[in-house]
Amino acid sequence: MDNYVIQLENLTKTYIMGETQVRALQGVSYTIKEGDFVAIMGPSGSGKSTLMNILGCLDKPTTGRYLLDGEDISKYDKNRLAATRNKKIGFIFQTFNLLSRTTALENAELPLLYSNVHGKERSKRAMAALASVGLKGRELHKTNQLSGGEQQRVAIARALINNPALILADEPTGNLDSKTGEEIMTIFRDLNEKQKKTLVIITHDPDIGQLARRRIFIRDGLFVREENS
Repeated sequence: MDNYVIQLENLTKTYIMGETQVRALQGVSYTIKEGDFVAIMGPSGSGKSTLMNILGCLDKPTTGRYLLDGEDISKYDKNRLAATRNKKIGFIFQTFNLLSRTTALENAELPLLYSNVHGKERSKRAMAALASVGLKGRELHKTNQLSGGEQQRVAIARALINNPALILADEPTGNLDSKTGEEIMTIFRDLNEKQKKTLVIITHDPDIGQLARRRIFIRDGLFVREENS
């Protein structure tokens, strides 16, 4: 039996801007299985950022259903969405979104603070997560002492710390040079192939998209085609 991490059923999202209605999503349906690696691709204004916000429980669809790991979260209130985000989703952003003047260890531990995990266990799990992305020995370095690639590795460790159902990455190599970007994508491939993590990457970069197993192209709020590797 297939285990679906994401099930989208005719999702729409409409924004009201004065007297104008902007239909950012126009009936998106799709499923992503556990252990899949999908890139969602499209130009600026295509709807991919809106879709990412819904996938990440940062926003809700106007109509349609979104099932995450079997839970219909389409109608959740803000508190339930926040709890779901912390438990089921690991985020990785283009700008890293690390806390300044804090260590790699403190940043990696952050999601566990909201899960009531005690200090020693937090540190143990964070140390293991940082080691898994090649940062053993760098745990006590502050963010301003780390390179861009190392900061993104900290962000990946933080995303892994709660063993989420979904890892969601928004342009994860956008602020990195090409060599460092390739190193980060190698980590993603390893997470998917060796640890069977479910990954969804939002990107406009075709080279990054080629590294995913499947590529979905979105335009004008609709999925227009799909490619498989």
